[in-house]
Amino acid sequence: MKKISSFVILLLFVFLLSYQQTAGATFLEEYLPAACAPLPASVGRTVTVNSVADLVQAVNTALSGDVILLADGTYHLNGSYLWLDVSNLTLRSASGNREAVILDGNYQTTEMITITKSNVVIADLTLKQAYTHPIHVVTDGENTLNTNLYNLHIIDPGEQAIKINPGTNGGYPDNGEIACSLIELTDSGRPFIRNNCYTGGVDGHQAKNWVVRDNTISGFWCESGLSEHAVHFWRGSRDTIVERNILMDNARGIGFGLSTSGDARTYEDDPCPETSGYVDHFGGTVKNNFIAVNDGALFNSEYGFDCGICLWNNCNSDVVHNTVYTANSSKTFTAIEWRFPNTNIDLYNNLVNDQLMQRDGASAASGGNLTTAQSSWFVNAAAGDLHLKSSATAAINQVSLPTGVSDDLDGQTRPNGSAADIGADEFYLSAPAAIRDLQLENELLSGGELQFSLTWTESSGTAYTEIRWSTQVITTTNWDTAQMLVSGLPAGTNSYSSSLPYSEGTLYFALKAKNSENLWSGLSNVIFWPSLESYLPVILFYKH
Repeated sequence: MKKISSFVILLLFVFLLSYQQTAGATFLEEYLPAACAPLPASVGRTVTVNSVADLVQAVNTALSGDVILLADGTYHLNGSYLWLDVSNLTLRSASGNREAVILDGNYQTTEMITITKSNVVIADLTLKQAYTHPIHVVTDGENTLNTNLYNLHIIDPGEQAIKINPGTNGGYPDNGEIACSLIELTDSGRPFIRNNCYTGGVDGHQAKNWVVRDNTISGFWCESGLSEHAVHFWRGSRDTIVERNILMDNARGIGFGLSTSGDARTYEDDPCPETSGYVDHFGGTVKNNFIAVNDGALFNSEYGFDCGICLWNNCNSDVVHNTVYTANSSKTFTAIEWRFPNTNIDLYNNLVNDQLMQRDGASAASGGNLTTAQSSWFVNAAAGDLHLKSSATAAINQVSLPTGVSDDLDGQTRPNGSAADIGADEFYLSAPAAIRDLQLENELLSGGELQFSLTWTESSGTAYTEIRWSTQVITTTNWDTAQMLVSGLPAGTNSYSSSLPYSEGTLYFALKAKNSENLWSGLSNVIFWPSLESYLPVILFYKH
């Protein structure tokens, strides 16, 4: 009987711990791009696998048009790799949940997925700990076209997370898309980076017409050495579009071009006739991106924050409506820079809090840029949330839209007012952000009554706060049926004290806020009493 009781209470503890740990998600975890609906079901001969052996077999025997579906679970590759040399092939999770299907290279598998043929889809997967590249798009005697990398989570690559380049025997890797993915180098993975910080997010060589959109890329820096960019296309790449991405704590953000000589791709139609000699990137657009750096360890690394957007030896590119924020200007080289005589760009309506720098004979047509942004203008600059607050009047309704820009990072229409806003976000009056730090304090149980205080940090734009309680876990679905603790708390309220009758069970608390336009926030983190501290002594008691 004691074993059963101990097991039940342990399960309760695990549930409560996991609930508490997941209740307060960050902006990067919560942000859902508008253009990231699930991919439709794939059409073709379907092969479902649930082991590494079956997966390798399915890839090695695949026919054009096959759909390989991975059952939920972790696949420890341990040196096995997936060489996709058949066109029109799809590799994705059966469930559509990228966090439920994990390909783990354990730093033994070199490249985890190599794509050498056209029209390949990789979707809804997590790839972690490749020794080199989790995904490598390369040619094998002919063009590799229309690669679609969608809804992926790539963690701690040993080198660049996604490598794109031509092979030695001809062809080019063109017309691909990387979308709706999370790519990150964590503190745990950083010690595994080798060769003077030879890593980065997306690294494209001699690649044309790639789109990198609606991704979150973070953490690419090293204590010594300089990481490549979160997104980098060079060696004669062309017409790259990088839009609506959130880049957080990377040594370098977005790069078009780098070198002044080398083995670059050239084009018969001569897209930049005004240039002379070597060009490292042709055309392309960088628009509606958030780029933020707040990590003190990054600032204290050998190179600090090098640049937010870097355009080196790059002709005829547009850099428009981006927001770049640094928390430490003294450890930042530039927010946006353009360098070398062949570089000529259009630079309009970017919002930054550090310098825009022309270097080494480059040129730019520019206007509408603002370099004096303040952290107080943003919803939560420290978390990478660079959405504008209503107080950012110097950036709101200030500029005309350049050709090719009709929306913002969230897909909202521009302009919303008499003119467009500077930077990646077009300000709309929106619901207050969901509270993520609701806490229960000063609990006292006496005479069948629980006395307590609730505290939280009020979200910007809050006009009214409502708190509810229940004996069941409060969710968005059952919020309306939870008991009202208090309604109508005015703006500026960050705490509330009350009491409730109590005899047994668990009490749950949550709150919502709304603004002056009656737009409600999402549900706060849910807290409960008795808390973990109350359960822990019981668990320890039953352990003996």
